[in-house]
Amino acid sequence: MARQQERAVRTRETLVRAAAEVFDEVGYDGASINKILERAGATTGAMYFHFKSKEELARAVILEQAADLRIPEGRGGLQQLLDMTAYLAVEMQRNILFRAGVRLAVEQGATGLQDYAIYEWWADQFRQELERAREMGQILPGVQEAEFARVLVGAYTGTQIMSQISTGRADLPERIASMWRCLLPALAPAEVIAELDLSLYSGTASDAKAGTGTGADGDGDGGTEPPA
Repeated sequence: MARQQERAVRTRETLVRAAAEVFDEVGYDGASINKILERAGATTGAMYFHFKSKEELARAVILEQAADLRIPEGRGGLQQLLDMTAYLAVEMQRNILFRAGVRLAVEQGATGLQDYAIYEWWADQFRQELERAREMGQILPGVQEAEFARVLVGAYTGTQIMSQISTGRADLPERIASMWRCLLPALAPAEVIAELDLSLYSGTASDAKAGTGTGADGDGDGGTEPPA
């Protein structure tokens, strides 16, 4: 029984990753169940044991987009948030599951989905970092952490879409740096901003690019937990 359960888990993961590859390459409309099954090397029966439709597969890719992320823990406060978003910019360029999940979340009108959960999850990750920055005295008095986190998710999403259209995301890290230069004066005092490192490939950001760092939950296993 345990072996069967392990096999079922592996099959489901294979299907999700194959779907991510196909969705990343051709989008939701261009993807077919047959293409996904061929990529996964799986049978129709295996597919429908786990997912009732292509829509359900797309939902899984959206909600599990952060499964492979190893968000670096480092300097804390606003610098941690900058390093985190720098890491995500690099992962958007190379991490297929993450990139496909983001693409599908943006293109939900095509999938027939209206699922806001992944946006709420990312806003919560950013809010937690902003609350740590507040504890460190880095945030302006009038800033509401939850509100700013939602704005940050929207700004990041729009920035990556513009980068994708313009350069295939080749300039995404630089665009994220520009985004922060615009947002930081509304978030932190000038003396705090002056101490921040906006070089997106320095410190923990460069460590993350090299594949080091611990998970967002701080226990070293790289465990992020997107919504189920």
